[in-house]
Amino acid sequence: MISGRRQLHWYTPAVILRRIAEPLDWPTLWLLLPILAIGLVTLYSATVDTPARFNAQLVNIMVGLVTMWVVARIPPATLMRYAVPAFGFGLTLLILVAVTGEVVNGARRWLSLGVTRIQPSEMMKIAMPMMLAWFFHQRGQAPRLRDFAIAALLLVVPGALIMRQPDLGTAMLVLGAGCYVIFLAGLSWRIILGLAVCGVGAAPFVWSMLHDYQRRRLLILLDPTQDPLGAGYHTIQSTIAVGSGGLLGKGWLRGTQAHLEFIPERHTDFIFAVFSEEFGLVGILILSGLYLALIARCMVIASSATTLFSRLLGGSLVLTFATYALVNMGMVGGVLPVVGVPLPFVSYGGTAMVTLFLAMGILMSISKHRQLVSS
Repeated sequence: MISGRRQLHWYTPAVILRRIAEPLDWPTLWLLLPILAIGLVTLYSATVDTPARFNAQLVNIMVGLVTMWVVARIPPATLMRYAVPAFGFGLTLLILVAVTGEVVNGARRWLSLGVTRIQPSEMMKIAMPMMLAWFFHQRGQAPRLRDFAIAALLLVVPGALIMRQPDLGTAMLVLGAGCYVIFLAGLSWRIILGLAVCGVGAAPFVWSMLHDYQRRRLLILLDPTQDPLGAGYHTIQSTIAVGSGGLLGKGWLRGTQAHLEFIPERHTDFIFAVFSEEFGLVGILILSGLYLALIARCMVIASSATTLFSRLLGGSLVLTFATYALVNMGMVGGVLPVVGVPLPFVSYGGTAMVTLFLAMGILMSISKHRQLVSS
């Protein structure tokens, strides 16, 4: 009889809620939830004429939250064991994209699975830093120059495949995630400065390798009015929207630039323009403050990790997340070229949204298991 009561005790609502909440890092979650709310409010305004996208985003968020919860329960040591298979699987999918991928808007980025499509390059935003974090963990606390050279080779191969699609924005984020791991692993500043000088010297060669539309995006950054109805249109209209929001904004659902359809891609890459027009400078400061607080919290988690793998992976994910937000806001504000980077947890999208939740789940796993080790 007593054992039966104990068994029933495991199914009480309080126990179930406690078991659900157990793997979560609540400071991170409480910062994440208002960003998600801002994203849904803004997306509803941006897609008021196409409610199916809003409903699809709700599904994306639910899938992302479940993914985050599942990953948060996985110990970092287990994640490390899957680093090499995940990298190999992602690299295989990128090769399949290059051979049999589906072409959308002139770019070969997607694999069709019949009922849906996936963008394998998004997976490399997680698989790439996992692979390099595993690699440097195996090398110990003092990697040699040869180790950094091998890491660079591991980074360049998927980066080149993604740029070939072409997808400059995703390639930049994948390369950035890998470079963050290499930097955090202890790359000498002398080498970094030497690479920077070589990069400047190689600029003419890199310029010759860019596609025509990528060159136009860089040139139009200096003067968007050179092509106001073509390459400069996105930048001009988004900066008008941001500026017209003023201090308090025009109000929810009242953004003229958005609802008169002047802002292109207003539910994805340029959703920050919709938000800025409707909520103004005050809204921008609130959203930026939430991003900064979330980044700071995740940095604390990464810096206090108990293993080199966790520190490198966590630090890279946080810096990549910060790059997401910085590049998107700079792109919409006209100070960075248009490269197709979504605003994290705000822009519409399935693969990108789940990838971001996956990153948060990894950071929560690092936090939870650090506490277990400490206790």
